[in-house]
Amino acid sequence: MYLASDNIGPVPDQIFDALKEANVGTCASYGADPLTAEVVVKIRDIFEAPEAAVYMVATGTAANALALATLAKPWDTIFCTSLSHINEDECNAPEFFTGGAKLTALSTGDKLVPEELQKAIDYFASRGVHGPQLGPISLTQVSEKGTLYTLDEIDLIVANAKVYGMPVHMDGARFANALVALNCSPAEMTWKRGIDALSFGCSKNGLISAEAVIFFDPSCAWEFELQRKRAGHLFSKHRFLSAQIKAYLENDLWLTLARQANENATYLADQLRALPHVKFDYPQEANMMFVNFARKFHQRAIEAGATYHLYGKSLDDAGPDDEVLHARLVCDWSINKSDIDRFVRLISTN
Repeated sequence: MYLASDNIGPVPDQIFDALKEANVGTCASYGADPLTAEVVVKIRDIFEAPEAAVYMVATGTAANALALATLAKPWDTIFCTSLSHINEDECNAPEFFTGGAKLTALSTGDKLVPEELQKAIDYFASRGVHGPQLGPISLTQVSEKGTLYTLDEIDLIVANAKVYGMPVHMDGARFANALVALNCSPAEMTWKRGIDALSFGCSKNGLISAEAVIFFDPSCAWEFELQRKRAGHLFSKHRFLSAQIKAYLENDLWLTLARQANENATYLADQLRALPHVKFDYPQEANMMFVNFARKFHQRAIEAGATYHLYGKSLDDAGPDDEVLHARLVCDWSINKSDIDRFVRLISTN
């Protein structure tokens, strides 16, 4: 009953098969190999963006930090939510790789709110030389609370940015989960809405360690290449990053995996909603949910082998059996329904 993260799941056999195939013979290094060129073309085709600059890195933190370092100057500020991964979970990597750009983390909950974003932009725009300059906006799709930006919501945020000539970055760590949930095309969720750069997440959706950074404005290409090399993220045996992403995209495996993860989460959420003592903090829209129920149910589930994250108090903290504790539950593509059923049974009855 592994519900802690979509990072902890297994890797599909197709990925290992692709790595084995890529491991035959010799090949040009540092991304000059035919496999990398093939993946770049494939991503451009999928995104309907023939001029896009596409680069592979090994981690989501590198993808976000290096993309933002390319979009922001050291004296800029980057607008995001206080709950965003770049603010809470990347050990100041964006600030480090940008050379000191400030994060303006807005306390607007799971998503950026256009009205509050506009107030923050107006404030910094009024500061002149004394304040940070207007840098990129970064939005997270799926949000860190498991919710989705609708296409209309993305339009409103981009509209805020474009008035001031600010670029917009999308942290797409769970991009595929959002895509299948919204039932739109990659282009419709990105450059057709005015997104300038995307961290195209793959590891949470089944890969070992490979992500892509996509700049829909190719003028950013050379600077990103320099940022990536200087940061130590240009792999010499680059074909093994590309091999993973090639297999990920072939036969729409990436969409199949994301659809299965979302369906697993919906299956779990539907059962949890039927329990009167379980309350949701946010709507379940993709493969992650935040729920609340009594300590005694958490105790029973965890003692029986369930793995998930508690926030706030833990089971090691003293408290009554009926104290409500806050949990995050995440489904990946591989979890089977029998494990979900078992988890629900454990927290269903007194």
